[in-house]
Amino acid sequence: MSNKLEQLEHNMVKITMEIAPDVFEKAINAVYNKNRGRIQLPGFRKGKAPRKMIERMYGKEVFYEDAINECLPEAYETALKELEIEPASRPQFDVENIEDGKVTVNAMVAVRPEVTLGQYKGLDVAKDAVIVTEDDVDEDIRKTAERNARMVTVTDRPAQMGDTVTIDFEGFVDGEAFEGGKGTDHALELGSHSFIDTFEDQLVGKNVGDHVEVNVTFPENYHAADLAGKPALFQVDVKEIKNKEIPAIDDELAKDVSEFDTLEEYKASVRTRLTESKQRQADSKYRQDVLAKVVENAEMDIPDAMIESQCEQMVQNFAQSLSQQGMSMDQYMKMTGGNMQNLYNMVRPDAEKQIKESLVLEAITKAEGIEVTDEDIDNEVAEMAKMYGMEVEQVKNILDESGSISSVKETILNRKAYDVLANA
Repeated sequence: MSNKLEQLEHNMVKITMEIAPDVFEKAINAVYNKNRGRIQLPGFRKGKAPRKMIERMYGKEVFYEDAINECLPEAYETALKELEIEPASRPQFDVENIEDGKVTVNAMVAVRPEVTLGQYKGLDVAKDAVIVTEDDVDEDIRKTAERNARMVTVTDRPAQMGDTVTIDFEGFVDGEAFEGGKGTDHALELGSHSFIDTFEDQLVGKNVGDHVEVNVTFPENYHAADLAGKPALFQVDVKEIKNKEIPAIDDELAKDVSEFDTLEEYKASVRTRLTESKQRQADSKYRQDVLAKVVENAEMDIPDAMIESQCEQMVQNFAQSLSQQGMSMDQYMKMTGGNMQNLYNMVRPDAEKQIKESLVLEAITKAEGIEVTDEDIDNEVAEMAKMYGMEVEQVKNILDESGSISSVKETILNRKAYDVLANA
């Protein structure tokens, strides 16, 4: 098996791999043994037809495609190691020739481009001032008070905006009940815009025990196409009205929500927390702004295939995130009226930005001779163990078994490169 490398434009390379006849023959036999149980020829029991008879019936090429797929992964990995290639995209394979049992396959793949750094130290980048006002502190405490509100049953007045009403409802379009239009003991906060159109407005002023006919119209872009743009009638029964009772902002609240005895002490702690949070935000934004300037000053030729691979990874991550929320990609597309091409186009700018930032940070680590020590890794693992509430050895074992230690090293390298930029 021999491999050749050809440098192409825009950091693309062409790898020509020759798969030896004995390797290809072994792959054909493996494919035959894997598939013969599904093949039936006249005169033979299912799964018992000899390979030569199958090839005579369907042509000797009948197993070629699957055989190439069988031996190609190993051939490709061997070629990468032999030619010392670090791919930066998925390969595009093309079978060039099959002759006398010898197979020649080409692989087109992107490689990481060289980066020419411009100025990356002493850059004129402004850093946001960190200011926490009394209004900021008061607003934070107000939100804390709201989170600690208790729900009180209302008996002496009708429902108003901000109340939470418990309702039974059933919806009808053209006089027919529709799927998903019925609910029992549903808690609805009036003014939350959880329901379509003016549904919630029409419950304002209603009392417990009232039966209400609510008329609404579904939006034109509603995710259920059979309901989009149509008028609907909901039969609604109001069963309960509750209102938030927000505690007073005083010493008692401070005692309930913190370790402090007085409101003034609590306010001081909130001010400190907000200041630290805004400082972290300002530091993060400054680092990003500096990196953006460094990227702007750098030169690199990013192959399109590399960007496409990054887009694909981002879309896969998004699909996984949707799945964790109980939604499929098909459902998401139906709800948004989008398609996969639109999604790829949407993530492409971020994909290109991420690649440029990664390449520049990598170039800075090389230029500055930045390295990751065993102590760095131990400290990082210890922080991870603290974050996840695990033993250090447990985290080490997980990283070793998953092969994720390289990702940890990359995180440390990037952080050190960021430190160089931020402190230059």
